[in-house]
Amino acid sequence: MYYKFSGFAQRLVGATAAAAYTPQGLKPLPVSTEYPDLIFGTSKRTYGLPAVDSFLAKNNVPDLQKIFQRSDGLPVHLKRGTPDRMLYRTTMALTIGGTIYCLVALYIASQPKNK
Repeated sequence: MYYKFSGFAQRLVGATAAAAYTPQGLKPLPVSTEYPDLIFGTSKRTYGLPAVDSFLAKNNVPDLQKIFQRSDGLPVHLKRGTPDRMLYRTTMALTIGGTIYCLVALYIASQPKNK
């Protein structure tokens, strides 16, 4: 069963596969087999590009999903260990320091100047 968001009813409603994958009446563009026109005179067309880019690295998403979905009682922003803890503590220290600095500046600004 496929679903799509109905703007009229403001909820999910049943839909066909084509309607679910092309929301709001958008239609997929036809695939053109023609090469685009040259922009610069020195550009060369590249024929026979590989189907998969060779520079792409290993997909790390499944590994990260295992880390973040593990039920160990830690919040998500601390799941990756020491680097996350250091970043969290640094952020908290800067936040507390900035709050104290603002309060001191407000106190100094509220005092009348001596003549």
